[in-house]
Amino acid sequence: MKSVLVVGAGGFAGGFIVEEGLRRGYRVTAALRASTSRRYLTDDRIEFLTLDFDRPETLAQSLRDSLPAGGKYDYIVYNLGATKCLRFSDFNRINYTYLQDFTEALKEADMVPEKLLYMSSLSAMGKGDEKGYAPFTEERIPAPDTKYGASKLKAEMWLAMSGVPHIIFRATGLYGPRDRDYFLMFESIGKGWDFSVGFRRQLLSFLYIEDLARAIYDALEKAPTGETYIVAHPQTYTQKEFREISARELGKRLVIPMRVPLAVVKVVCAVAEKIGVVRGKPSTLNSDKYNILAQRNWAVDVEKARRDFGFNPQVDLAEGVRKSVEWYRKEGWL
Repeated sequence: MKSVLVVGAGGFAGGFIVEEGLRRGYRVTAALRASTSRRYLTDDRIEFLTLDFDRPETLAQSLRDSLPAGGKYDYIVYNLGATKCLRFSDFNRINYTYLQDFTEALKEADMVPEKLLYMSSLSAMGKGDEKGYAPFTEERIPAPDTKYGASKLKAEMWLAMSGVPHIIFRATGLYGPRDRDYFLMFESIGKGWDFSVGFRRQLLSFLYIEDLARAIYDALEKAPTGETYIVAHPQTYTQKEFREISARELGKRLVIPMRVPLAVVKVVCAVAEKIGVVRGKPSTLNSDKYNILAQRNWAVDVEKARRDFGFNPQVDLAEGVRKSVEWYRKEGWL
């Protein structure tokens, strides 16, 4: 039986990654902080490992203690990260230094896996082609314009020098049951309002969370190491198409689109960010979020992933929204 360690198993994606490993017959260990909720990690086949990334000197021994002497995980999925922080130093610590310490601990414990898959982000690429709207490809030189994207790219660069056999996923907008970010959009549309930013054409790409989980194991089982892959459903959508699909699944006949000028959004994000600093709590609206909202082209080319490990997302946006809305309603979120 192959073994997999899922680091950051308590996050939105983490629970689905654990579940897919169990479906495929893996021995799955969920690595969490002591304070992390296990709400969606209830299967009694799951093994648990507590890691304290703020005490890096303990990581190697914690890894050794998680398996019999001389054992190592066949695969590791590194899904730990932060998407919003007060300052770049926090992004750097969580998204870069934690990974650096973890890979050094793997080497110290003599537990370097066959493959480590690192969950990065399309934000590591920065802006794409906003004139001809050519899709992102892996050949494009990254130029992140957010603190989050810069920290992810820095982590990618560390992996390239670490000596750990790895695969990098640059994922687009992830959505599905349990997600809170897209839920806020569905909630707003359900109330009859759809807020969008800017007046120029914008192309959006999405990936249903279960398609991501399937792709992770397909890549671990089939893809060569040292490669980076963009992962998203190949179909792109406009904000209008997203609104119409969401309204239909929510049973909402009338939704009023509200377009907010970029200049107004920039001011709001700047003010919200400063309020967050004063309160000591990151704001959802901030300078990073502004750059992400302002970006006009999120179209992607996934041919490399299709060629190397048969990447073929099964859930389009309409079906994914339907599944998500059903879950939100069942759980009382909507």
